[in-house]
Amino acid sequence: MAQAGARAKARAERERLAAQAAEERAARAARSAERRARRERLLGWVPARRPRQLSALAERRRRNVRILVVVLLLLDALVYLVTEDIGTTVFAAIGSVLAAPVVYTLLFRR
Repeated sequence: MAQAGARAKARAERERLAAQAAEERAARAARSAERRARRERLLGWVPARRPRQLSALAERRRRNVRILVVVLLLLDALVYLVTEDIGTTVFAAIGSVLAAPVVYTLLFRR
């Protein structure tokens, strides 16, 4: 008889722990759902990001664009350091933005 009581207590304890774990899972799921709903409300009007392409061609294109941006920023920094005229600096920055596609074509297209 004593074993039956001990087994019943053990089973009751297991059931209590299982119920407690189920409550915790339900609370976690509810918080997660609230977080997703809040995020959707905040970012629902923003278009979703497209997945990043992983091909070798896309990687080379990204590397080339990074190189171009660094080169143009270095040139703009050089103009800023050499000249004291703010107009020349602004003109160089605007010119580098406008010339970027041409420079990209000249440097990287074969």
